[in-house]
Amino acid sequence: MTMPKTEPIPKSGSGWRRGWKKGVRLGREYGYHFGRCEAVLRGTPNMPPGWWDVRMLYVTSGKGLPYSPLDQSIIEALGQLVRELIVLNPAQDLVTEALQKRPDIVLVLDGMHVPTERIVKLREAGIRTAIWLTDDPYYSDVTVQWVQPYDVVFTLELECVAFYQQNGCAAVHYLPFASNTSIFRPKIIPVDYRYDISFIGSAYWNRVAFFDQLAPYLAHKRVYISGIWWDRLTHYRELAKKIELNKWMNPEETAAYYNGAKIVINMHRSADDRSFNKNNQGIKAVSPNPRMFEISSCGTLQLTDIREDIARFYTPGTEIVTYENAEDLIAKIEYYLSHEEERRAMALNALRRTLQEHTYMQRMGHMLRLLFG
Repeated sequence: MTMPKTEPIPKSGSGWRRGWKKGVRLGREYGYHFGRCEAVLRGTPNMPPGWWDVRMLYVTSGKGLPYSPLDQSIIEALGQLVRELIVLNPAQDLVTEALQKRPDIVLVLDGMHVPTERIVKLREAGIRTAIWLTDDPYYSDVTVQWVQPYDVVFTLELECVAFYQQNGCAAVHYLPFASNTSIFRPKIIPVDYRYDISFIGSAYWNRVAFFDQLAPYLAHKRVYISGIWWDRLTHYRELAKKIELNKWMNPEETAAYYNGAKIVINMHRSADDRSFNKNNQGIKAVSPNPRMFEISSCGTLQLTDIREDIARFYTPGTEIVTYENAEDLIAKIEYYLSHEEERRAMALNALRRTLQEHTYMQRMGHMLRLLFG
């Protein structure tokens, strides 16, 4: 039998040989971590947290990105948990539909585009209503004006529970968002998405000030930054080649960048930003943003700023890493970039915790228990 001819391997010092070795090493590293993530996925039960014999009418936010993916995540979860799910958008005739179908509950996301008089009519007709607010505490001056007619209020900010209670809402519950693990999950992605460090989000002023401190360090790293307003950085020119400016990324592409990064930075927006917030009450922000759950469910290490209620969801030092300031963040990036096994082990812990506790299936199950027992 004639053996097939093979190409001669170039001498060890050639560029081809170095590239080949690097490619093999990178492939092995990503493959090894992806395989361990798959083991976590397969080893974590994905059973619904219950089933409720109720008819539910869900009213979407009526907004585009980033709200439309939230709507889809909630609809997908509720569809598996209740007997019947009716979905409307704010432009449709909510009152007529509800009076005809008599749902056990009407759930509204955000509520900005749902006139309060419609909710009043439903309440007068004996139809129970609930709202899940999406932007607390940043727009609490506005949201407080339309929540009173609802029977139940859900907020993703712990500090807003007492605020709405003090403003006439009898039933208020703390319910943060979660991760849609059909999108935000470990996956094999092209090499174009692979970076050492990434950050995806808008350049609010607190982030601008912080990243200006990081700029001299990040300028020499494999970094990807994406979002609006980043040209407000004092050091924008220094980082311009690493920034995809004014891009509003869809969830699928966001998940690809999370998967491709060794470390994803999470930094919450400030609750006292006078330029963008409507929070004249000065309500603190202590709860995690949705990004915290989405990063973790991609099996990537997250370095996040500190919020008081984070430890309820993830254990710092075991599942995520927290930082106090720019100097602390740089030191921790350096450490975890050079300690591969620790970084991956922590990311796997966060993935496992997310699958067990922080999917939309679990969140909607918790909501339904609060509503119906």
